[in-house]
Amino acid sequence: MGIAVLAVLVMFWIDRAQTRDAIRRNYPVIGRFRHIFSTLGEFFRQYFFAMDREEMPFNRAQRDWIDHASLGDSNTVAFGSTRSLSIPGTALFANAAFPPVSEQFASTEPRLIGPGARTPYHAPSFFNISGMSYGALSKPAVRALSRGAKKAGIWMNTGEGGLSPWHLEGGCDIVFQIGTAKYGVRDDSGKLDDAKLRSIAAHDQVRMFEIKLAQGAKPGKGGILPAGKVTEEIAAIRHIPAGQASISPNRHEEVDDWDDLLDMIARVRDVTGKPTGIKTVIGTEDALKGLFVAIRKRGADSAPDFITIDGGEGGTGAAPMPLIDLVGLSIREALPIVDNLRHSFGLADRVRLIASGKLVNPGDVAWALATGADFVVSARGFMLSLGCIQALKCNRNTCPTGITTHDPHLQKGLVVEVKQDRVARYAQEMIHNVETIAHSVGVTEPRQMRRSHVRVVLPDGRTASMSDLWPRHDAHRPA
Repeated sequence: MGIAVLAVLVMFWIDRAQTRDAIRRNYPVIGRFRHIFSTLGEFFRQYFFAMDREEMPFNRAQRDWIDHASLGDSNTVAFGSTRSLSIPGTALFANAAFPPVSEQFASTEPRLIGPGARTPYHAPSFFNISGMSYGALSKPAVRALSRGAKKAGIWMNTGEGGLSPWHLEGGCDIVFQIGTAKYGVRDDSGKLDDAKLRSIAAHDQVRMFEIKLAQGAKPGKGGILPAGKVTEEIAAIRHIPAGQASISPNRHEEVDDWDDLLDMIARVRDVTGKPTGIKTVIGTEDALKGLFVAIRKRGADSAPDFITIDGGEGGTGAAPMPLIDLVGLSIREALPIVDNLRHSFGLADRVRLIASGKLVNPGDVAWALATGADFVVSARGFMLSLGCIQALKCNRNTCPTGITTHDPHLQKGLVVEVKQDRVARYAQEMIHNVETIAHSVGVTEPRQMRRSHVRVVLPDGRTASMSDLWPRHDAHRPA
């Protein structure tokens, strides 16, 4: 009792003396509960107060589907959907009057990327792992993703943090991302190093190279890796000093316009022999149109082999809130814009389109394919498959599930041999469910879905065909 009273008196004196928090200064000891309740509030809302479809960035219904898929549990539900079908913008799929019989099930075919590269890539799956770097993710997380990707037959994007042994460990196909800091392929001055590019490309597992211009969570700003995450190993992989925060430039300093970008794409493709594309966020249609105009002047061979479009709703471990909240078009608007551009310039068969940005459930992925995407990639969906609980601690090195921390104690919770199976099952269940939707609308391959198969809820509660809301331009009438 005496110790408790003494502790209260000490806290009383500390609160009265400090000057940073007015509440604690005016209400000693009691004022501390405000901070405690604010901290615990996000967890109580998640588990007790928020409805299944209310939370952000991912609601309980979305997370539960991923969890059940990852565990191999049944994802059937009873009594009806909890999703409101009257919210404007909701996408609904138009089922066929006479869908294919059961034996004519929908199945996914491989798709060629980079026909002009010395080593083109026949990508087997339409659903793959988006860019998450080693450094932002822990070693066991990267190992589990690599092994799970191999089991599921999907590719894994390295993110901008370079190629680690843990990416290669599982034997999966790999997309090497070149961020603005050029981690892993930079010289001592931070410039692109051809010798390092060749060294990376020498790995048979590395199938493609992706030049990152921007990502959805922070368009116009480079990656941020806190000092606490820059270990000796990560520093060696990235070719940066250990123990110092690593902040990437906001863009590739040698790329001032679309012609410079096409030059960089050509250089990387020539040096590596592998398909080379870009990742970006759309601000306006006119801005991206300049890329296609530049391609038309040079010829189709100069085009990127793929374009990854990240929506403004994309996520990351650390980004300024104004950029997360306010900058960049949603994937729902950006994807049809880019697909229309590549069709209007006659590049639909030359430039593959990859969709990214909060597409973690079958309906989201099926929508993207119907809209025009050739592939869909997800980062946070696979984090949730690893066991992420949306604790929102990615930037603090205190992730309770061991996914985004380098604390050895916390990493022990992530057992690679268990989580790799969760990763594989999530991908496999996603593919199966999207094929089920494709079968329902009457086609035998998910990429055969078209905008006419999607209806969008309007403000008055009625629906309209997406093909009417977003008509596709043909190649004879460039936009």
